Amino acid sequence: MTDYGVLANLLVVFTVSIAVVFVFHKFRLPSIAGFLVAGALIGPHGLHLISDMETVQVLAEIGVVLLLFTIGIEFSLSQLASMRRIMFLAAPLQVAGVLLIAWLGATIVGLSWKEGLFWGFLFSLSSTAIVLKTLAERGDSDSIHGRATIGILVFQDFAVVPMMLLTPILASQSDGGGLAILLTLGESVLVIALVIAAAWYLVPKLLEHIVRSRSRELFLLTIIVLCLGIAWLTSFGGLSLALGAFIAGLVLSESEYSHQAMAEVLPFRDSFNSLFFVSVGILMDWRVLLEHPLPVAGLLVAVLLVKFVAGAGAVLLAEVPPRSAIMVGIALAQVGEFSFLLAQQGQASGLLPRDPYQIFLAVSVLSMIATPFLMRWSPNLARRVEAWQRLRHWLPSRTTAHVLHAEGKQILMKDHVIIMGYGLNGRNLARVLSDTEIPYLVLELDGDIVSDEASHGVPIYYGDATNPNVLRHMKIEHAKVMVIAISDPFATRRAVQVAKGLNPKLHVVVRTRYLRELEELHQLGADDVVSEEFKTSIEIFALVLRTYKLPQSFVMQKAEQVRREGYALLRWGELPELAHHLRGGTLTDTEVETCRIDDDSSAQGKTLGELSLRPRTGASVIAWTRAGVTQSNPSENTRLLAGDIVVLLGSRLQIRQAMGLLVRLGEE
Repeated sequence: MTDYGVLANLLVVFTVSIAVVFVFHKFRLPSIAGFLVAGALIGPHGLHLISDMETVQVLAEIGVVLLLFTIGIEFSLSQLASMRRIMFLAAPLQVAGVLLIAWLGATIVGLSWKEGLFWGFLFSLSSTAIVLKTLAERGDSDSIHGRATIGILVFQDFAVVPMMLLTPILASQSDGGGLAILLTLGESVLVIALVIAAAWYLVPKLLEHIVRSRSRELFLLTIIVLCLGIAWLTSFGGLSLALGAFIAGLVLSESEYSHQAMAEVLPFRDSFNSLFFVSVGILMDWRVLLEHPLPVAGLLVAVLLVKFVAGAGAVLLAEVPPRSAIMVGIALAQVGEFSFLLAQQGQASGLLPRDPYQIFLAVSVLSMIATPFLMRWSPNLARRVEAWQRLRHWLPSRTTAHVLHAEGKQILMKDHVIIMGYGLNGRNLARVLSDTEIPYLVLELDGDIVSDEASHGVPIYYGDATNPNVLRHMKIEHAKVMVIAISDPFATRRAVQVAKGLNPKLHVVVRTRYLRELEELHQLGADDVVSEEFKTSIEIFALVLRTYKLPQSFVMQKAEQVRREGYALLRWGELPELAHHLRGGTLTDTEVETCRIDDDSSAQGKTLGELSLRPRTGASVIAWTRAGVTQSNPSENTRLLAGDIVVLLGSRLQIRQAMGLLVRLGEE
């Protein structure tokens, strides 16, 4: 008879996860914490609803593999090269700092130096899966603290290899000492180099032939085989499957097929990834909390504090701003999933007895559960620390108010533009300002970019625009415009707030990704907010119209019309009714639609009061456009004329009824 045990286990996992995560969502709690709690509920130490733990753990590891694979696709070798200060300075310092403190602590409580070093191994690693998932959910992956955090996590994953090799030696179960470790590491590096070289040469050619078949199923299967295959091959070099998958993603990131590969893998990644978080929660034995409450609580607090200090201090020395350093320290404060593998190896070799092993598991899972909450709270802590002026007296100068190429120089400018961020948008703006002879200054936190561009005569300085001292050095009190063109949402909001506080007359232009961020930015003081989401929508319909050979003048006219109407609607402060719905969350049950009043419409010549749209349909008129001029909140005395565009707010049914009245009123 067919055994459906695996299906039953998966059904239990997903059913309980849906219920718990739904409750967490209602209370606005992180979904990752919900998955961890769900695992604790169904595990052997909870309701004991899972009979086959090994299968769930295997599927969970596939989820981590797919997660690291997609992270690798989003990265590139050039990005890793730009993070060399993080990878080769901050990351080793973070790992070494935790190792040293853990060794000292273990020595104080009476453990041997070998046991102390092993506990340092366990606590020096952070959770790649949980941190990356939380960064992605918050849209912080491309921020300064996001990139620094990812760089350290990648280094930690590489560090697992020598730690795994050293563990049996610490347990005195391996002969050969340092020479054996060096030989094994050499073999690992050789295997990894051969796999990467072969993949770099073969993968593009293979994908080229696969794409020519025009079979989506074949392309998806090929991507999955490449991901799992390269991960499996690199595991022969001593790397974990997850780190091998990250390398596979890096290989694929350099090809033109990376975006489609990402889109195909995402649904599988999200499904399997949830299993990982559930499997971590399953490990939790709640009885340990009752039996050893003080050791667990004390060790948990110690781990969070030590890892925070080590992480934040390491990136500070790598010249990351204090605000970002605090958020990096909090993001790295938990124990990682690869620590579980080390713990199992240590338990088998006698380095970790049963009771300490259970205490370690309890501390690890609790630290993982706390991570999403701590990362959500970290921007507020960073803001408070920045307000603590005395802190800046002992922090490294380049992380606060120091500006490269400006020491000893007095900037003399007036009515100039301050550009925050020298990416594509910043470069294009600087080029145009230079051509039109408008004075400008650029602030950038990438030291390499600052050095390169300054050598070419660009007025660029190293500095953090969220720091008032830096902005004063840029003569913000005399500036006319400030343009914020970075990918860090928290830094963007903070920069707007600080800049407006220093110069209320300053015209602030902000680039942001999503429409949902516009209201808060306007409330903080931004004068103009350019949404990439909105700009992309204009570009899409413009390309479609050009494909149908419509005149360029018509396409430009339509684009300008959408810009006028759209940006008028996006100024939430002028549309309190729409802003009210936005502050309540997303417009899940509400839509915004426009309706044109034609010559034959019987609504022509009538006032809004005479039409009584809201009493009759429930839809509200929040704006109207006449002759290219948009005005919000029209009064009931507003008389509609042919050519007017009425902007309606309401549910889909309400808007349909209102549009029916506006168009067919005379036919009733």
